[in-house]
Amino acid sequence: MATETIAGHEIDVDDEGFMTDSSQWTEDLAPELAKAIGIDALTDDHWKAIRFVHSDFGEEGESPTVRRVSVETGLSTKQLYQLFPKKPGKKMAFIAGVPKPTGCV
Repeated sequence: MATETIAGHEIDVDDEGFMTDSSQWTEDLAPELAKAIGIDALTDDHWKAIRFVHSDFGEEGESPTVRRVSVETGLSTKQLYQLFPKKPGKKMAFIAGVPKPTGCV
């Protein structure tokens, strides 16, 4: 496990850069994490998904699937792919400070 400094915060990350301790996440980290994976600005819809993913992980103990995020937030799967291109589940988890979803390669 490695430690990185992002937005002035020391965070523990795995080999792929995913945070390993979701309690270290704060909302001011999200824009920096998003930029690191090519998302320059976070819209209200981005935040709706990100906040849900972080909260749901805290309640369920695992990163939610794209389908679960879609159903629970009201954002369609198509919208999620537009907001988080190519791999929305992985990108949402990365920005929300939770582990990579199971099933993501």
